[in-house]
Amino acid sequence: MTTMANGVAASPGIGIGNVFLLDEGDLIVPRHYIPREGVKREVARFRKALDKTKREMAKDTAGMLKILGKTHARLGEAYLMIIEDPLLTSDVERQISKELLNAELAVQTCLEKVSHTFENMNDEYFRERKNDIVEVGGRIIRQLLGKTKRSLSEMKEESIVVAHNLLPSDTVALRSDLVKGFAIDVGGKTSHTALLAQSLEIPAVVGLRNITSRVQNGQPVIVDGSKGDVLIDPPPQALVNYRREREILVRESKDLVKLRDLPAQTLDGKRIELSANVESADDAKAVLAHGSEGIGLFRTEYLYLNRSTLPTEDEQFEHYSRVAKQMLPYTTVFRTLDIGGDKLAAFVDGLAEERNPFLGLRALRFSLRNPEIFRAQLRALLRASVKGKMRIMFPMVSGIEEFRSGKAILDDEFQKLSREGVPIAKKVELGAMIEVPSAAVIADVIAKEADFLSIGTNDLIQYTLAIDRVNENVTHLYEPMHLAILRLVKMTADAGHQHGKWVGMCGDMASDLKLTPLLLGLGLDELSVVPSFVPKVKQAIRATNLADARALAEEILSIPEASKAQDRLNRVKLSLI
Repeated sequence: MTTMANGVAASPGIGIGNVFLLDEGDLIVPRHYIPREGVKREVARFRKALDKTKREMAKDTAGMLKILGKTHARLGEAYLMIIEDPLLTSDVERQISKELLNAELAVQTCLEKVSHTFENMNDEYFRERKNDIVEVGGRIIRQLLGKTKRSLSEMKEESIVVAHNLLPSDTVALRSDLVKGFAIDVGGKTSHTALLAQSLEIPAVVGLRNITSRVQNGQPVIVDGSKGDVLIDPPPQALVNYRREREILVRESKDLVKLRDLPAQTLDGKRIELSANVESADDAKAVLAHGSEGIGLFRTEYLYLNRSTLPTEDEQFEHYSRVAKQMLPYTTVFRTLDIGGDKLAAFVDGLAEERNPFLGLRALRFSLRNPEIFRAQLRALLRASVKGKMRIMFPMVSGIEEFRSGKAILDDEFQKLSREGVPIAKKVELGAMIEVPSAAVIADVIAKEADFLSIGTNDLIQYTLAIDRVNENVTHLYEPMHLAILRLVKMTADAGHQHGKWVGMCGDMASDLKLTPLLLGLGLDELSVVPSFVPKVKQAIRATNLADARALAEEILSIPEASKAQDRLNRVKLSLI
């Protein structure tokens, strides 16, 4: 019988194939107590399983580096960091020694505690890491139980991979010619599966909760990665319709290749800077291949994560230089460190645990509180500025004082490097991210002193509407078309233009094709999107008349209800694109 499952649209496209079920049911962990005299033997059994799991994961990481590149290999390295964490291993051994639990149960008990801690974090990226910790623990438990997990190398036909979660190690055996889609129980838009699917351009739906228990191996399914739907046992007519839609998408994709070297310019001549959001130098190749005109958001924080020491100035310099060189003749916008202090607590003395890190010491606030970390990053960026075209951007600016404080440190390091005779660019533009309502309200003040403004809509929407977009109880209220959001975008664009500064957007709204005409009408000069979305956004820009888009924006700003504004946008979209 045909059924539909709904999840998170993680990677666009239509995938059709038979189920390849990677997970074969939940692990059943036995429960029995260890006699005192058997504790040493049980601890030794745990350590043996841990060591074997480490060796296998190290081998997997090497395989990922060779096959998928550094971006995904870093995820394997992150898993190694998890398994080597003494907090985890020590707690397991304590459970065995003090509570007399068998090793499998001790691992499961510790995992539940650790995952609960991650589950309560406000940062979406780090909340996603809970699934990673659970999967690493699952590997250890499998070693202890003597069970193996099915491998993607067993795949013999075009298939849809269905799994509870997709481990980085699973992807070593992945054959992109046979994998036509992913359908995953857990995860969000920042999960490993989502990032992998986007980079390989494989349709994917995640966050399906129980898809693994609803399907069987070999069962026909359709994955709609654009809508977040999975159709199980589709009827013949549905297969015909989806195949036709997939053929249309393939033809459109081929047509979009022709746009790669054309400018992102509206029908009436307005040139829009269309760039991409990336986190690694390895992504630069994809940026250029899709026709992007640079990097509008380079997330530098990934250099700081999943490691036992802070990155040195020289290490950062080498990384930033490589990115800047690869993107020539285009520009790279480097965002300074944008994570909370709780993620770097091991490197910083005196950091107290925060009840709500989402509203606490993060991003620019953290950098200003820890100037030694901030100065090292700024020096590395300034040194790399002669290797290519570069802009620097401060995240989470909430007021002019914060921006001035950061700028003063940047200016100070600029002067120091100049006196030391270190080659640096004569001028490095400095921008402010507008992702806090207070910053949007005083964007005119910030624009006087910043060289450009970039709107980060993901946080701006959450902070403005008081909504956690991954909280299932309120996620339906996460609404980019909310009048308050549109007014803040328009206010920011007007403020920048008032002072002769360009204004861009680098949040998810920029990648939403349905919003492209509206965003141009609101006055944005630059859009930075997921690399694979660049061709379609460029097509939308080139088919838009700016005068019509401005009239559309003015009309929609007069509609107070988001649903009615969305209806209006849907009706006029075809005349614009």
